[in-house]
Amino acid sequence: MPGPDQTQRDHGGGLDAAIATYGGTRAGWLDLSTGINPVPYPLPDLPADAWTALPDAAAQARLLEAARQFWHVPEGAGILAAPGASALIAQMPRLAAPGRVHIPQPTYNEHAAAFAAHGWTVTDSPDQARAQVVVHPNNPTGVWHDAETLTAPLVVIDESFADVAPDRSLISLADQPGRVVLKSFGKFWGLAGLRLGFAIAHPDTIARLAGWLGPWPVSGPALSIAEAALSDTQWARDTRTRLNEDAARLDALMLRAGARLTGGTSLFRLYEVNDAAAWQDHLARAHVWSRIFPYSQTLLRLGLPHPGRWAQLDSALRTIP
Repeated sequence: MPGPDQTQRDHGGGLDAAIATYGGTRAGWLDLSTGINPVPYPLPDLPADAWTALPDAAAQARLLEAARQFWHVPEGAGILAAPGASALIAQMPRLAAPGRVHIPQPTYNEHAAAFAAHGWTVTDSPDQARAQVVVHPNNPTGVWHDAETLTAPLVVIDESFADVAPDRSLISLADQPGRVVLKSFGKFWGLAGLRLGFAIAHPDTIARLAGWLGPWPVSGPALSIAEAALSDTQWARDTRTRLNEDAARLDALMLRAGARLTGGTSLFRLYEVNDAAAWQDHLARAHVWSRIFPYSQTLLRLGLPHPGRWAQLDSALRTIP
């Protein structure tokens, strides 16, 4: 598989540009270009002061305790809530003096861009690397990593998609110095617009990150919503079951259309097709938006449709040439 430019920043989304090219309205498009759960956690009623008061320490403490219980955080690790995992990714290079950072490719490109911006040399080789970054499971391939391979002084483990299979998490490493586990709230709970992420690491590391982010990094509504969601373990179990079923359904449709499954998770699937750009164009004409990659002519990634939107995808795929 060709290696991408590790500092090139391409993402899913971009629906406005697709609409400008292919027409239609946002409501009429089926956006499968991201790996966000299409059935979000139902928003709870919020106290009025969640909107009107500065976020208080008690609300933050309740959220962090819910996070500790949900992710089975080691007793010796600390937790920091932040305004999105991206805000934390941008801070990771500051945790050590610049050197070589090993980031296996292809993967989510914000990590390489962040390290390069802070003077690090991004490399595909772990030899003499001062830092390692792994996306666990990887986006877009879905590959999971082994703890035994993570030997650099600084290791960043991005578990933005790991909540689909919590038994495979590397959270047990989080209390060790030099190990940071990142969590994204937006993917599994389907509330990306809330902008919430977590760093879980040795307390000294958490203290440094907290100082860089400053006071009140997370909004009052986000604190309340995430506390409720992380405490709702039954919703999480039911969601994992539905995601697995829907991922299998998506695979069946894509394989029938001639694609080959090559990776992914239950939040997104990665397929190999004969011409990814042509597939994206064909689907877009039916107002279905997909994800292709600048480093591959054959890889196509799809998220899951909302339960009420399968027919639109089915119809689009039935006319793939």
